[in-house]
Amino acid sequence: MIALPWKSPGCENSSEMQLQINSEAREFTSPLSLASLVEQLGMKPDRVAVELNRNIVPREQWAETQLSEGDRLEIVHFVGGGRPLHPDSQELP
Repeated sequence: MIALPWKSPGCENSSEMQLQINSEAREFTSPLSLASLVEQLGMKPDRVAVELNRNIVPREQWAETQLSEGDRLEIVHFVGGGRPLHPDSQELP
């Protein structure tokens, strides 16, 4: 059997695929779920929002959402910080 260039040796069902992440082309091995992608990117799932092909994907669907060649993702990573509210007020000083 001759291994095709896009096949990983010893793994008949995997192949390389290109994804657009925040407008940057990146290569990944498929099959790949959205949850696995977030993990591979080293992001904390509770601090990330993901848009896949212009549709926001709820976090509870990430594990079952399979990515495909050419998918376009926008990933927003939330960062804490900022100035706390004044203790005696509900408004910023």
